[in-house]
Amino acid sequence: MSDTYGTDRMRAAVLSAWTASPARFREDANAEEDFALGGYRDRLIVELAQNAADAALRAGVPGVLRLTLRGDVLTAANTGAPLDATGVESLSTLRASGKRDEAGAAGRFGVGFAAVVSVCDAPSIGSRGAPAVRWSRTETAALVAEIPALAGELAERGGHVPLLRLPFDEPPMIDIPEGFDTVVRLPLRDHASVEAVRRMLAEASPALLLGMPALESIEIDVDGSTRTVVADGWHVVSESGEFTPEEVGRLFADRPTEERARPYWSLRWAVPVTGTGEPGPLPATVPPVVHAPTPSDEPIDLPALLIASFPMATDRRHVAKGPLTDFLVERVADAYVRLLRELPRTSKLLDLVPSLMGKGELDARIRRAVLERLPDTPLLPALSAPAPVVQTPSFADEKVYEPDAQWRVEHPAPEPDGDGWVVTGREAAVVASATAELLTTVADFVPGLLPAGWPARHPAMAALGVRRVELAEIVDLLSGEAVEGREPSWWRSLYDVLPGDDPESLGALPVPLADGRLVRGPRGTLILTDGGADLDLTPLGLRIVHPEAAHPALLRLGAAEATPRTVLEDPLTKAAVAQSLDSPDPEPVARAVLSLVEASGLAPGEAPWLAELALRGTDGELYPAGELMLADGALAAVLEADTHLGVAAAELEETYGPRVLAAAGVLDGFAVVHEPDVLLDPDECDHDLDGEADWLDHVLDLLPDLDVPPLVPEFLAVRDLELVADWPAALELLTTPPLRAALHPLRVEGVEVPSYTAWWLANHPVLGGRKPLELRLPGADPLLQGLYADAPAGLDEAALSMLGVRTTLPELLASHGGPEELLDLMADESIEVDRAQLRALWIALAAVDPSRVAPPAKVRAVLGGDIVVASADDAVVVEAPDLLQLVTDRPLVLASYDLAEALSELLDLPLAGELTTGEVTSEGQTRPVPAQVRSLLPTAPETYVEHEKLLVDGVECAWRFFEGAVHCTGVDGLARGLAWATGQWNDRLAVAALLRDPEAVPLLLAEADLS
Repeated sequence: MSDTYGTDRMRAAVLSAWTASPARFREDANAEEDFALGGYRDRLIVELAQNAADAALRAGVPGVLRLTLRGDVLTAANTGAPLDATGVESLSTLRASGKRDEAGAAGRFGVGFAAVVSVCDAPSIGSRGAPAVRWSRTETAALVAEIPALAGELAERGGHVPLLRLPFDEPPMIDIPEGFDTVVRLPLRDHASVEAVRRMLAEASPALLLGMPALESIEIDVDGSTRTVVADGWHVVSESGEFTPEEVGRLFADRPTEERARPYWSLRWAVPVTGTGEPGPLPATVPPVVHAPTPSDEPIDLPALLIASFPMATDRRHVAKGPLTDFLVERVADAYVRLLRELPRTSKLLDLVPSLMGKGELDARIRRAVLERLPDTPLLPALSAPAPVVQTPSFADEKVYEPDAQWRVEHPAPEPDGDGWVVTGREAAVVASATAELLTTVADFVPGLLPAGWPARHPAMAALGVRRVELAEIVDLLSGEAVEGREPSWWRSLYDVLPGDDPESLGALPVPLADGRLVRGPRGTLILTDGGADLDLTPLGLRIVHPEAAHPALLRLGAAEATPRTVLEDPLTKAAVAQSLDSPDPEPVARAVLSLVEASGLAPGEAPWLAELALRGTDGELYPAGELMLADGALAAVLEADTHLGVAAAELEETYGPRVLAAAGVLDGFAVVHEPDVLLDPDECDHDLDGEADWLDHVLDLLPDLDVPPLVPEFLAVRDLELVADWPAALELLTTPPLRAALHPLRVEGVEVPSYTAWWLANHPVLGGRKPLELRLPGADPLLQGLYADAPAGLDEAALSMLGVRTTLPELLASHGGPEELLDLMADESIEVDRAQLRALWIALAAVDPSRVAPPAKVRAVLGGDIVVASADDAVVVEAPDLLQLVTDRPLVLASYDLAEALSELLDLPLAGELTTGEVTSEGQTRPVPAQVRSLLPTAPETYVEHEKLLVDGVECAWRFFEGAVHCTGVDGLARGLAWATGQWNDRLAVAALLRDPEAVPLLLAEADLS
């Protein structure tokens, strides 16, 4: 076989060099290992594609690569220039590419074929009709082993030798597929190598073809399963150039010598596009890295593929820093902007706008460079022209966009092109969540307005400098000359396309009125309906919407339908009413308002503010409606003859009738104050009611101490009670709905307090000349008999109760001041109380909290069997029956003995035991308690002390239970002592009977069982 490619020469030269310098052998082995296991460890498919692309480029034919994996053999067949001696020499050297003078060649460094070493120990390559070349790790090792000078190095390396330095000739390959020119055959080293190749084949993507334009397709056949990789459906932007000698000297100063021999640069951006030409996401098989032109480890997170001739570091994995990289970053940014400009102007462009943060230094630099250019790049479609560029007087170099600027125009707005306006991000404006109809309608008012479908909240909007226009801002722009002359129907068309879910932003929306004015804000405007068409409302100054502009949207935004009732509630109507008394001509306002009241069917009390309407009285003077009475009304019949209230003029009643006047505030019955959320604060609560301050003090006394004034959710009070002359008739009105509601008590901070109206009536002589507080319900609690007079007939019990008429003793004692009032009545000598009633009253009073009562100066007591009113200094409370005998000379407060201490504390009176020692001072004889008594009193003591004459504190007594012993004289004394000692005081009479007649025991026990 002839030495077609000079392989014998190359082997001899290499072996000679290794023999002369074993270090050279070591360097070559290390270098190949570094490339195979480092920078090119997973680049086999990429490098095979690169060689195929360069072969097609040299031959000027379409590049096609077929990769076939069968079992453990990978073959790569490609079209293009055949293998030649230069190629073989390039493949068998390191870092000495044979393509250094080829512009556009993908291979640049002369080390790519080293990628085969990572998976194969016996690669071979051959072209059609020519000898092939192979490399063999086994044969190379055998040749090296024959050189004594290399024995030591070979041993140190464990027999590992540089595979690609020694080429061997092979016979021509006979299995080159039809249509292909060259085949690379790679027997794979082991199972791991096979799996690695399978993975690399699966990852082959269109990025390979886009980075190598000479290569049109890659056919991949893995065990019979085939697929073809093409670069269809991509939009590509390419830029390239050649450096001048001056640029080479400046930009390549830090680059290796052979790189300077290739003074070319190129770059390519590619993005997949849909059928409509819009950009889509990168395929998952395209790694998000910079391709130079083969994939590097330099991350780039932009949604487009970047292929550029960046200078690479020695590891062939990362871009080298330096002026050449700086130059290319700027060109890459320019090309990216061009890519965006060539794509369809849809919102999909926003997905290609980078954010500021990158995944690496190079990525971040490219992003910054792109973001510096994009805001001033005409990129976005607009419905309207951008604002002209104007110059401010104070900042001569600053260009700003002001639609209404009065400054000197430096650059007029551009004219639209064939596709409409195209604006830069700084010139553009976007409205969030706006419909196409709305944007079209307001486009004339918003310079550079983007059409519908451009998401305002997309992060790219901020990066482009797009001004976000809120709906409220658009509303603000609808003013001045911009809207002058717009027909009412145009405004209706605008209302028709406004969003219905943002009333706050539309609060200042202009509204054309029927009188030709254009006012800001629908709130306060009125849309007339048929019911108000015949009313003369001019005196009220109302804002009526032009009928051609009327739209339901205005109602949602605060406009009101102008029915008579809604017109009455209009703030302008209320203002006209409030100012009518001071108006030089109040009559037109009165007529307009009364006609509205009549048309609306308003009921009295529904609009209390109408009480301020100025109306004429019978005396010709003007009065607020709330200070006029109907001549034949119920109120006029019960009041005094001469009051501050007037009577409505007869012509008013003849024209509008009493119902309308009453609805307008003229008094038929009592006037009522009705107000929500009233603070019970002396400085706040002032409704000009008679005695209101005293009522407020009374209510505050009933409430616990609070840090803030309490709140009454609904304040309701009847006015002018102090003017009443006919109380029976007035009470009939006051206790009948709706006025009866003013009598109901209020609940404040959880406490029930009297209403103003009920409090006022309770404290004035309105019932038969007496205050309701001085009366009781007829037939009510008998314990109140004699203490209170009976209320007169005519009113129901519930009404009398709300007026303050007394009902039961417990309710009296529970009321504010009730216990003291009862004590005062009991101390009134003109009032008669029997003994049973008195005892029941003391029992009830014993349950009262002493803190609610001031001790009385006089008390109702028992003295010598008589009921008397005694000085509190003389009275005593008896707590035990055996002490009664010691205090019979004093007025006694008598109730159940177990209540004595409570009454003593309530009345501040001494107990009987506090006035005497109760010591037994006489001598007696100890006697056994009769056995028959034990049947009735099982806990009775076994003995008692019998005295001929029992003296206690020197006073002769019948009995005394003293220091645990019963002292007594006679049967009755013994019976009482034993009953008291055993806690069975109520059995004292039965014990006495038993002691007198023992035969009566069975009968007494039976009676006891029945008790």
